[in-house]
Order: sequence, then C-alpha cells, then structure tokens
Amino acid sequence: MSDKFQNTLYTNDNLFILNGMNSGFVDLIYLDPPFNSKRFYSAPIGSRAAGSSFKDMWTWDDVNEAYLETLAGKYPALTTFIASIGVIHSDAMKAYLTYMAQRIIEMHRILKDTGSLYLHCDPTASHYLKIVLDEIFGRSNFRNEITWKRSTMKGGKSKSNQYARNHDVIFYYTKSNEYKYIKPFIDFSDEYKKRFKYNDNDGKGFYRKDQPIGPRTESRIEELKKDGRIFTDTDGKLKIKHYLIDYEGVAVDDNWIDIKEINVMSKERIGYPTQKPLALLHRIIKASSNEGDIVIDPFCGCATTCVAAQQLNRKWIGIDIEKQAVNILIERLSDDAGIFKDFINTTDIPQRTDIQIVEPTKSIKERLYKEQNGVCNGCKTNFEIRNLEIDHIIPKAKGGGDYYENYQLLCGSCNRKKGDRPMEYLRMRRDKEEELLKNKIIFGR
Repeated sequence: MSDKFQNTLYTNDNLFILNGMNSGFVDLIYLDPPFNSKRFYSAPIGSRAAGSSFKDMWTWDDVNEAYLETLAGKYPALTTFIASIGVIHSDAMKAYLTYMAQRIIEMHRILKDTGSLYLHCDPTASHYLKIVLDEIFGRSNFRNEITWKRSTMKGGKSKSNQYARNHDVIFYYTKSNEYKYIKPFIDFSDEYKKRFKYNDNDGKGFYRKDQPIGPRTESRIEELKKDGRIFTDTDGKLKIKHYLIDYEGVAVDDNWIDIKEINVMSKERIGYPTQKPLALLHRIIKASSNEGDIVIDPFCGCATTCVAAQQLNRKWIGIDIEKQAVNILIERLSDDAGIFKDFINTTDIPQRTDIQIVEPTKSIKERLYKEQNGVCNGCKTNFEIRNLEIDHIIPKAKGGGDYYENYQLLCGSCNRKKGDRPMEYLRMRRDKEEELLKNKIIFGR
C-alpha cells in the first residue's frame, strides 16, 4: 500500500474501505466498535464533538442475514455459531456478530504476519466476540483478555441489587507467533520507593541494602565489588545494593487499573460519549508497534487512535462513517498532537494493488463457467455460456477490484437485480422472492 493511504481519514463504510486495502500491510489495529448496548449516543450541544452521534443497537437493517452464506464457505463453524445466537440471545446479537465478523475477517487479512489486534468491548457481547476472534485469528493467537477498570462507577440506585459495572474488556490477538511486543512498565508506588532509602551521593541515586547477595560466580562478585555494590552488613554477611534506577518499574499485567477515564473538566474531553483516554492508546501503540509503523482504527470516532499515533510518530489510518469525524480530527491534531500535520480526508474507496489485475476476457469466462458447473451464481440455474455475464462479487464501488477471485457468472436477470450492490443483496432478494412464490402457491391451493 503506497504512502497516499497513510495518515488518511476515510469517511465511508469501514467494510468497503477494508475491502480495498492490500493484504498484510498494517502493523497494529485497534477498534472500539459499538457494543450492542441498545443505546443511541449523541455528543452534547456546545461540545467539540457536537453533531456527532451513533446508534449502538443492531437489526438486520444494519447487516443482511444472507452474509451468513458467504461466511459458510470459509468459516462453517463460525457460521453455525452465529446462526444459533438468535436462539441463545437475540436476533439483534446475531446481526451484531455478523456485522463484526465481516469486518474482523478483513482486518485479519490486512494485518502483517507480525501484526496485532486489540478489540475494545464490554461484557454485553465480549464472550460472543471472543469466539468470533478465536475462529478468525485462531485460538492459539489469543494473547490476553485485558480488563480496563474505569474510574467512574456505573450501576446506580436502579441496579442496587448487583455489583456496579466498572470495567471494559480489551481482547489482544496476534496474526502469528512472531509478533512485536515491547513490555510496558509503570512507575513504582511511593510506598515501594521508600524501601530505597540509602544514598551514597555517588551519582547512582537511592538504593536498598536489605537483600542477600545470593548465588553468584566469583568473577561476578568481583565485578560488583569494583562497582561498589557489595558490602558487609552488620550481621557479617555479604549483601548487595539494589539501586532504584536499575529497575524499569512494575511490569504491566492484564488488569489495567492505573489509566482513568477522562475527567469531565479535562481539556482532552471533546464531548464524545464513549471517548477513550489518550493514555490507553499510548500504552497499546507503544507495546505493539515501532515508530514509523502503520496503525489503523476502523471505528475511529473522535480520532483518539489517530492523535495518539501522530504523537508517537506512527503512520495512521482512521475510518468512520460519520462526516463530523474529520472536523474533530483536524481540531485534535492541532491541539493534542503538538503540531498540525497535513493528512488526507476522502470518501473514496482505495483499490488494492497487491493482486494481479485480470481483465474479464473470454478465457476468464470459460474458466468461471467450468468452475461454476455452468450455473448462474445467483439463481443456480443452468445456462449456456453465452447467456451468462461476468460480474464483480464485491462491486468496484464498494472496494472490489478486477481480480479473478472477485469474478463470478450471473444470468442477465440476476445481474440486473444485483446491480452495483454486493452479492449479499442478490441472495437476500432471491430468498424473499422464493418465499413470496411459495406462499402464493400455498395460498392458491
């Protein structure tokens, strides 16, 4: 993927944008999608994000059930699981997981083999999303379920009969076993630092001297003596000086309690209801990428990931269907990134450059005809080859391209019905037509 796709904000459907991106070019993906909490969020009037809103609820108006057929070929177990969610939970959850599965498949494709993905969610759907991630990324590539404890208590008097809900979940997956990870540390507590109470004014700072020397080679002991780190304690035993500066701090585990929600009065807050703190994104970006790497957020919202990546000298791509996102990003890059840097904002869908462009020739048609056993890929009816037409499975206007895997043969009738829409639309329309026809026949009897 060329540089023109870096430091870019796409304001369009994220599935179309992901479809148009090259495979294996992104180092890190962070996404904070809607959680299916059945709420409608709007930024308050007067805030920096005023005018922004999103619906955190899902129906089959958001995603076609026919996409489950597309999943079936590559992920049959996942298809079966998602289909069962309507019984286990609800049709809304089934729609939500189908919507997410579409996008996670594409995210997995565009990640480098050394890349990582962090998916931020809450307990509303986290256990279902983990199964989707296990199937697409492989359960062996699951690294952590991180618990982020927010500072604001939730639950209120109306839910006094249960524990307050006060954490989000962040799933951490990698593309393979060869991935970037720079262990993060946090500073020691003031209480712990008090143990380092001695100072020889030798320029090394404070140290503690209550630790025995432990098993060491004679040569190593001599080195430590020359460095002034070995001494004989009052009990006559050799001990070692442990300097505070020798420690990086406390290694961060999977329970993140040190990063707080953004204070209502903070300059960082722009009014976006689900805004996450920059400190959270700083930790993730530093841990799983290097300077110059490409970071992408497919649900970038108020642009926190983009700003954090800019501050940490990473290249970034943000995607959000909300047009207000570009205004928020411009303002935040100016205020928060320290210095404004030009970036691209576009509604155009990128076109893949990592696949061979193949014009729809006669030989391509003959190959497709043989693979499809002479039937239309829509109505499944046999036709002579002259009565079938080459069509794009994913339309070019939606991120599809002129490559063999994106071609199919349709009869003239199915091709007209599908138009410039994805194949899921045609499947859904044919299912409805067949249902109406069946009902008409039954009624006629």
